[in-house]
Amino acid sequence: MNLAEAIRISLLSLWANKLRSVLTLLGVVIGVAAVIAVVTFVNGINAYVAERIFRLGADVFIVGKMSAVVTNADQLIEGQKRKDLTMDDFRAVEEGCMHCTFVGAGVTNLNGHLAYGDQSSSDSFVRGFDSNMQTVYDLEVVEGRALNETDVDHASNVAVIGQDILDNLFGGADPIGKEIRIDGQMYTVIGLGKREGKTLGQSLDNYAIIPITAYLRQYGAHNTSIRISGKAAGVGPPLETAMDETRAILRARRHDQPGKDDSFAIETNASFLGMWSAISGSFFIAMIAIAAISLIVGGIVIMNIMLVSVTERTREIGIRKAMGARSNDVLRQFLIESSTIALVGGIIGILFGIAVAKGITLAIGMPSAIKLWAVGAGLLVSASVGIFFGVYPAKRAAKLDPITALRYET
Repeated sequence: MNLAEAIRISLLSLWANKLRSVLTLLGVVIGVAAVIAVVTFVNGINAYVAERIFRLGADVFIVGKMSAVVTNADQLIEGQKRKDLTMDDFRAVEEGCMHCTFVGAGVTNLNGHLAYGDQSSSDSFVRGFDSNMQTVYDLEVVEGRALNETDVDHASNVAVIGQDILDNLFGGADPIGKEIRIDGQMYTVIGLGKREGKTLGQSLDNYAIIPITAYLRQYGAHNTSIRISGKAAGVGPPLETAMDETRAILRARRHDQPGKDDSFAIETNASFLGMWSAISGSFFIAMIAIAAISLIVGGIVIMNIMLVSVTERTREIGIRKAMGARSNDVLRQFLIESSTIALVGGIIGILFGIAVAKGITLAIGMPSAIKLWAVGAGLLVSASVGIFFGVYPAKRAAKLDPITALRYET
């Protein structure tokens, strides 16, 4: 029997026993779909994180009171006990970092309330920025203008808003020159940011940016720690030198003792990516392990169905052997059939996994990216499961004595 004939018989068997086929393929479908969905999400989020971080620049470093990524409660408690970073710290770094091309400062309130007339927007990001921070965040203003140094120096009540604020407060009308209330304080809208969309279910356009000096005046400089961002002249040694200068300035200002750890966190984009890679890698391994269980269950079901098939086709096997078929021919036939069954499950699983991933992307904005290598790996894994779990039934069929098989009554 040639390859095409074996595949045809396998497909006809699947079609003739639809319910049994669905139950047989279910484990493989779930396993492959889980693998494809996880890989699609991990690739999409990795690409998104890399894009967002590298858009800040590989030569940028960020200084905060505590690390942006806290992995345990001890780190959180220790970080909260540290002294806040202040505007005086920012100015000291700005003046003293000779290898920084620019230094910016920023702070964010995650629960701002914005209002215009009878319209309001809750849980908006209110960001206090130095004029340089707009460059760090690659803020593109599509209408009006961005914040400038004069706004910051005079703590002007001006704001740049995101597209969600435009939609919620102004209904799409021109917002430039209009006055909005930000947590009760009046600000004049001077600019509108480019639409960024959403990710992980959270909008990137629900914000208002005001001068950091106005932010600290309104919300209070006490119990508010700013984040300082510095840009070096390049990656490698220039970045390390700029970070060392910043570290020395802040350690001196904060009276950190020699040999003791920094009382602040200084991080680069590479460190953020490294942390994310470790987190996503652990998540990927855990999900692959769960998917592997489904594949094993699916393989066992395939083996069971193939054993049933051997029993049902005992006389057919006897006739084939009586007509000259060798044991290897029978073995190959059943291996092809089991791998075809698993491959069909793999194809369905790939389509289902992609559909689930893209559906979630449309629903909540979670980034996803389909990779050809993942599709190929899904097909390879499913076919391998069919071959591995089809060996025992195939060997059993190949060892049947033709005389005994011809006498077998179903």
